[in-house]
Amino acid sequence: MFFIDVQGTLIDDSKKPIDGAVEFIEKLNSDNIPYVVVTNNTKQESDKFLEYLNSIGFQISKHRYLDPLMILDEVVSEKSCLAFGTTQFLSLLENRGYEIHSKSPKYILLGVKHDYTAEEFSNIIETLLSNPDTQLIGMHGTSTYMKHGKRYPGVGAILEMLKFATGRDYRVVGKPSDIFYQKALEKIGADSFREITMVSDDFKGDLQGAKELGMKIVLVLSGKIKSIDEVVERPDIYIPKLSTKLFQYNIEIDNRRRENG
Repeated sequence: MFFIDVQGTLIDDSKKPIDGAVEFIEKLNSDNIPYVVVTNNTKQESDKFLEYLNSIGFQISKHRYLDPLMILDEVVSEKSCLAFGTTQFLSLLENRGYEIHSKSPKYILLGVKHDYTAEEFSNIIETLLSNPDTQLIGMHGTSTYMKHGKRYPGVGAILEMLKFATGRDYRVVGKPSDIFYQKALEKIGADSFREITMVSDDFKGDLQGAKELGMKIVLVLSGKIKSIDEVVERPDIYIPKLSTKLFQYNIEIDNRRRENG
């Protein structure tokens, strides 16, 4: 059983399929191997992004797909917020009835954006320090992300900076939060995270949390991490890119686990 990341694992930063990724999904489908595609998409409505993935060659059904927008209302109970992110993300929130410029927000919602400004960070810090009941929420905990071949700090990195600046903790909607992975576990129909192999290009933002829950973790070097030397802690296995060879590697991981008890 597999949880499979999208950006950097199935598609590159130009949103085209990475070599071998379409074939990997085809193999899962043809062999009826349970899987869920777990993405941190927050720029398009869930059904639209899934439609896009299928339009470029993937055949992923709705019950095998999960993103943070699908569980946002379970994490955020009120729609009074101060939101930051891309224009697409902010429009999605407004279309869902969120007040995104609240002066006394219940939540500060952070999405991915490559051009955050010092003034925006100051606004967030001042709001948190002057409103003790305001909760800081990240749409996901991505460490970094790729854009035009360059790496930028992800939402997870920004959340950690804000925590250091204010002393205020935060919650995460998407990966690597427990609630997100639990929803994926329910979708796949497994009893335990130990049955799952998580595949991603983000060690800290995806795989570390998955490992803590008991999943087997596979790092692909087709996205934000270019060399295993960039990672301090080692995954169960790392591969250049997603391919059907992973099925054999997964057996090796299981055998290793049994040997280690």
